[in-house]
Amino acid sequence: MHEIPTTRRDEHHRWLSEVTVLPTAAGYEDEVLAWVDRWLEGREGITRRADPHGNVELSVGTPSDAPVYFTAHLDHPAFVVERVVAPSVLELAFRGGVMEAYFEDAAVLVHVPSGPVKGKVTGRGDQSEPFKSWMCELASDADVPAGTIATWDFPEPSVETMDGGAGETEVFFTNACDDLAALVAALCALDELRLAGSSADVRVLLTRAEEIGFIGAIGASRDGFMPKDARIIALETSRSFPHDSPIGGGPIVRVGDRVSVFSPTLTSAVAKVAERLAGKSDHPLAIEKDAKLNWRWQRKLMPGGACEASVFCAYGYESTCVCLPLGNYHNMADLTAVQAGTNETPPKVGREHVALCDFRGMVDLLIGCGQDLPADGGFKDRVEKLWDDRKFVVGS
Repeated sequence: MHEIPTTRRDEHHRWLSEVTVLPTAAGYEDEVLAWVDRWLEGREGITRRADPHGNVELSVGTPSDAPVYFTAHLDHPAFVVERVVAPSVLELAFRGGVMEAYFEDAAVLVHVPSGPVKGKVTGRGDQSEPFKSWMCELASDADVPAGTIATWDFPEPSVETMDGGAGETEVFFTNACDDLAALVAALCALDELRLAGSSADVRVLLTRAEEIGFIGAIGASRDGFMPKDARIIALETSRSFPHDSPIGGGPIVRVGDRVSVFSPTLTSAVAKVAERLAGKSDHPLAIEKDAKLNWRWQRKLMPGGACEASVFCAYGYESTCVCLPLGNYHNMADLTAVQAGTNETPPKVGREHVALCDFRGMVDLLIGCGQDLPADGGFKDRVEKLWDDRKFVVGS
């Protein structure tokens, strides 16, 4: 495993804290991109290019026809000021998927240049598609231009010890893990590969407007922005289910989502890297004792949502996904109970959260994929050996 000094791990955590509080929304990802451009300053060896849709590619190594891509989207569900009704009354269009019950009396921050202004959702606005809107009353009059981002009003990020289904671990609570935590993990891995002097062609694709239908990823795929022989590992933060995909159980090699199954060859190759890091599969065989892994990982379908890997596959790319198990998906606290109608208190938004060990594990896995991603998972070689060793049983 690539060894990352503690000082750089600490730096990675700092980037995580900085990026996940930046206001961002579909089509309004400028602050995140500005942070990335500042991050690039002085990092020799990383090449940047953009496509006509505003997607950004960062690359290290020697260019080739078959690069390995890590992709992450730049946006998170948030409001955009649609109309200024009065100096303290706004109509906010929401870009993303959140249940209606969570909007009632929710506290928001409107991010004007002079600093965020507090407000409160007071009722429905225009409820027609594509973006339903909500009325907001500000705590004080403010000069708010149309197109200003507004987000939920949350406390500062914090680290708390909790059990997310895999035992007690340090969990990072912040405004927007989806997909900014995975974006930071991709940058961490790219930087480590750069520092190691890797010659492999590894690229990070930062996409726009995922939360309203994968628009950036569709544009990049339609244009052929990525070479056709690229192998694309989409990165996500996906809703955790404590008994199936627990927080703290390690990064997840995602075999599919609610709309498709990803490229089996590439999924197996990524799983092979995970096995190499952990020393074994994510689950013991029925004839084995369970052994505690020093480096944990999971292999899951994750059908709670769809991701960009399905888009890339639809356009003929070889693609799969690695994700972080996420708490308070899209900032919806107590979501399972709210969906079931068993919640005992009114629905409230809450900070998203991921385990720090899972975040570090995603960085490790991406570095491993960047250094040596096999052509496949080697399953055919295994079954061929089984045939050679045991074909005598069937008289062959």
